[in-house]
This record gives sequence, structure tokens and C-alpha cells, in this order.
Amino acid sequence: MTPADATDAERALDEALAALTGPASPTARHDPAPRHDPAPAPSAGSGAGPSADPAHADAGHRTDAGSPADAGPADPGPAAVPTPTAPSAEPVAPEAPGTGPAEAAGAPAHGGLERDLDQALALVSRAPSAPHAGGHRATAWARAMDGAARAGAQTPVRTHHVPLAEALGEVLVTPLDALTDLPSFDTSAMDGWAVSGPGPWTVRSGSGVLAGSDRPLPLDCGEAVRIATGARVPADATAVIRSEHAHTDTTTGRLHADRAVVTGQDIRPRAQECRSGDLLLPAGALVTPAVLGLAAAAGYDRLHTRPRPRVEILVLGDELLTEGRPHDGLIRDALSPMLGPWLTRLGAEVIATRRLGDDPEGAEALHRAVTGSAADVVVTTGGTASGPVDHVHPVLTRAGAELLVDGVAVRPGHPMLLARLADRAPDQKAARHLVGLPGNPLAAVSGLLTLAEPLLRALAGRPPRHRYTAPARDDVPGHPYDTRLVPVLLTADHAVPLHYNGPAMLRGIAASDALIVVPPGGVRAGQDVEVLDLPWAAGGCFT
Repeated sequence: MTPADATDAERALDEALAALTGPASPTARHDPAPRHDPAPAPSAGSGAGPSADPAHADAGHRTDAGSPADAGPADPGPAAVPTPTAPSAEPVAPEAPGTGPAEAAGAPAHGGLERDLDQALALVSRAPSAPHAGGHRATAWARAMDGAARAGAQTPVRTHHVPLAEALGEVLVTPLDALTDLPSFDTSAMDGWAVSGPGPWTVRSGSGVLAGSDRPLPLDCGEAVRIATGARVPADATAVIRSEHAHTDTTTGRLHADRAVVTGQDIRPRAQECRSGDLLLPAGALVTPAVLGLAAAAGYDRLHTRPRPRVEILVLGDELLTEGRPHDGLIRDALSPMLGPWLTRLGAEVIATRRLGDDPEGAEALHRAVTGSAADVVVTTGGTASGPVDHVHPVLTRAGAELLVDGVAVRPGHPMLLARLADRAPDQKAARHLVGLPGNPLAAVSGLLTLAEPLLRALAGRPPRHRYTAPARDDVPGHPYDTRLVPVLLTADHAVPLHYNGPAMLRGIAASDALIVVPPGGVRAGQDVEVLDLPWAAGGCFT
């Protein structure tokens, strides 16, 4: 089989898998699915292999020793190719343009699609992996994620001191220690009366004690004074009585309590929350709005943080329109509107988004953009394969970049790459990186989750994403050798695979909460599968 035939077979398989996966996209939202901690990876001597639970086969819960992408050149033969089973739920045929879930619900069973899938599997079985640039085999999905995180963690750390208003979404470099007692003096917790000794009390004349006022005069035993919430409590006060719990005798003018008074009630004593020098938050804590409030209360004007990684987006392609409807072989640029906000939610600072052509002038512009960017991470879209107008690999070679990941055994998105760029200048040692995303929209999303997110988290000093699993509601077909990432909607009980999950489609991901990690061979209904939350579903970054 020629490389071109292998590529055609892979494309046919991707289309068949996409057509067979999931029901039509539901519009109703659901409560989050229950989260299960993923099972631990088997030890090297456990004997776990291809017969182990396929839900964890290449989902990051396992060692790379059993990864199909790293299994070596041996041809497994057609008999070794697992044949996915169509979903057990009512089958949904692929919808023609303009049809929706209502029309699809009555569509016939997709026996023809299953035949297409069988034919594609037979072809792919004779070419274990499609060719990548340079003729090498792709990196296993879990290993690619780990490699991206490791690349970010090995990059020299940048830090700065910034005003509180500019620290949101960044990570503390140094611990947050209290600069003062909190509160720094005894304060009233309520509007009411500060009293001294047992009642009834003689009321001191005047406007009372207000928050922010000078130190009040001490109280004599048997004396009371009006006090506001947050005001400094007078010396020798024994309690604060809430306004609604006391009354003044109109005859004597003395204050009487309507219920028992306990010494110290409704007084916030000095250092109740912390003492000067106490550790409030450790280094590495994410600066949230609440952290900003705590830092201000503790006396900080500026924070020592790791800045958000700076990202520049380069969208490649001559066929892209920036407005209007697709026409005459031209399509709308769906990536520029999507990538900037997505990367921002991942904690990046997007400094620019530029569009470059596929012609030789575009290749020169790409080289200038990559080598001259002020960003920590350059993100490109398209041009990562080995076609006549795919300029990313030649530009990286010319720029002296080091390829860390060049192709990933994942569908969609296998042509993605990660490179370490040369230093900007002799006096600037901070390395930069380039993440090359495929040009198809859902394939680009796969690259964001696989390479960009782990890299950016590590560069920002944030921990890896929480790993958890949920049971799949339906059977999900798998690629024979590669991991699949499939959009799902999370319900209270299951992860529901969604239709429209082809590499060029966004309809499924737009309706989803997450993607599930489908190992080679697929998963059965009810089987636990790893879940990758989307940034808006998981809360995202504070930016």
C-alpha cells in the first residue's frame, strides 16, 4: 500500500467512525456526571496488556509500554484489528445538510455505514499508521500530553511583581504571609451598642462610634455607646448588643437588654483570623478574586506572581474568509474566533492573532512571524502535514527548532506537533515553543487539549488537570490503533457521545461539556472512560 493509499484509508476510517458515533446533539443541558478517579496504571510486571480493561488502554491511566503507537513495526494482521460495534441505542444515520435531530430520529439503521467502516478497517489493517512528516510513527496520545507538560515545566520561570488588579489568574511565586493582624483591632460585628459591665447602662451622648473614626474614649462600667459594624470597640467594652436586642427607657434614658448578654458577644477580637506573619496561602496558589480580597485585607498592594504565558496565534490558509458566507471554494475562518477565547480560558495572554497565506510569500511571512514573535508560545493552525503548501515543518527546520512531538496517535488531530524554538537573543535564555494545530476545527481542538493545555498549565505554574472517569452511555467505536477524542454531554449518570464529531465539524463540540478518551478498539456502554472537561464547563481561568 502506497503512502497516498494509506492516507486515503485513514481518512475514510475517520469519516466512518464519526458517522457511527453518538446520537444527534441534544439541546437540553444536564447536571454534571458523577466523577470517578481513574484506575491506577498497572505495574510493569502486572501482566496487563491488550486484554486489560480497554477503557483505560490509552487514556493516560496506563503505562506507555502497551501503547499501540509505540508497539514497534510488527504487522498485527487483519485478525488483530478489533471491530467496533455499532451503538446499542437506536441508531442514527448521518444527517443531510439542513436536517436536525427530529429528522434523524426516524432514519434507518446504518448498515451501510458499518460496511464502510469494515472496508476502512480492512484497508487500515494493511497500513498500521498513516505516514507523518519524516516517515516516523506518531507519539502515543498519553505520552504526547506528558511531553508537553514536561516541556513547560523545564522552561525557565518568569516572574514579576504586579498590582493586585493585574494579578488575577496568575500563580503566586512566594507564599502569601499576613502583613498584619486580621482584624488589626477589636471591631464590632454588628450595629448596636457597645456596653461595659452589667446593665442597665447609661447612654453616652453624641453620635456614637463609626467605622473608620478615631480611637473612641474608654467606657466606664455601666456605660453604653452607639456603635456601627466594623467600628473600633472602645476600651473596657465587655460586649456589643445588637440594636434589635435592646431598648431605651423613655423615662430614665437608660439602655436595657431584651435578652441575656454574654461577655464578648458580637465583638471580633484582634487577630481572630490571623496574626502578622501567619501563612495565608502557599506559593503556587492560583490568584482568584477571593485571593485578591484576602491579599488586600492582609496589607498587600502588589503580588509576586508568574505571568500568564503570552501566546500568538498564526492562522494559515488562502481559503479562509473573515466575514460572510462560504462561497466559490472559500470557507469561513472558524479558528480565529475560537482559539483566542479558548486559550484565554486556559490562562494564556493572547497578544495577537494573524492570518498568513499558503503561497511562498506566506511561507516567508510564517518564518518571520515564528522567529520574531515576542510570545512564549506560538500557535499555528494548518500546514502541519507534508503537502505542497504545508510550510510549518520547513519553517521549523530553517529556524533551528527542536521537534518534541511530531504527530500524535489520536483522532482527530494526528498531524499536530510541538517544537522548542531557538532562543530569542543571546541574553535571553527563556525558551519558546510552537504548537502546530491541524487546520480542521475539531482536530485543532484535539491539539489544544493534547499539547497546548498541558504546556500552558506548566508554563503558568498550574497543576495538571484533574483526572476522572465517567461511564459511557453508549458503545463508542474505536480506531484500531489510535486514541479517539469524542465530544460528549455529561448527565447525572453518564457521558453521552454526540454526533457531528468529524475532524472538520464543530457542531458536536459546541453542544458538549467535555471530550472522552476512547482507546483503540472502542468502549462498551457502561464502561468507565476518561473525561477531558472543556475550559468553560470546568470553570476555566480567572482572567
